[in-house]
Amino acid sequence: MQSSRLAITWLGHGTFHFRTPAGRRLLIDPWLEGNPKCPGAWKKPSPLDAILITHGHSDHAADAAGLAKATSAAVVASHEICTWLGRKGVGNLKPMNKGGEQMVAGVRVAMVDARHSSSIEEDGMMVPLGEAAGFVITFEDDLVLYFAGDTSLFGDMRLIADLYRPLIACLPIGDLYTMGPEHAAKAVEWLRVRQVIPMHYGTSPKLTGTLEQFRAAVAPLGVEVLALEPGKTTE
Repeated sequence: MQSSRLAITWLGHGTFHFRTPAGRRLLIDPWLEGNPKCPGAWKKPSPLDAILITHGHSDHAADAAGLAKATSAAVVASHEICTWLGRKGVGNLKPMNKGGEQMVAGVRVAMVDARHSSSIEEDGMMVPLGEAAGFVITFEDDLVLYFAGDTSLFGDMRLIADLYRPLIACLPIGDLYTMGPEHAAKAVEWLRVRQVIPMHYGTSPKLTGTLEQFRAAVAPLGVEVLALEPGKTTE
């Protein structure tokens, strides 16, 4: 195992690329081609060892099938999303459900709850894709990161803190479809993390929650806010 730190690259909205301490490459919620915040150099990331999908909405899963087939990456998602991708010719599927854990690409992935819907529109029809979820990822150096996906605030975030003890959380702050800044700040309090990465904001005028509002709401907690710039890698 190479000696390295976790490298995090936000690609705008809810899409992230992680290079693990052992050098493996994970992509979460692949929305790249249509993502207005994704830099051009990141539209087709390769190589990839694993793709994780929190739910089926197109702004989180639109590029999953193409990337999975191009890179042969393992795909971690709900049974319903994996079945949908399998019909599109995707192999190396790693279906799971909430409460379960599995090792993928050298990291331990736990699927946890999220409060959101999950579907995609195809041929003018809405295709249901199970329930939305979040992930808790334990990297090779035992660093634990909670990736909330799209969700509202829910009380069992305190249970996630008790069971997994994450040090970093990636939380949506945009409001309308997810938590807004004040609810996200309450999530930070309940999760007891040391660092938080805001996401799912600034992509469209509909998402009115701002980084400045979130910073103000979380300031009394003394937690470090990692405000990432799309395409820039932070360790």
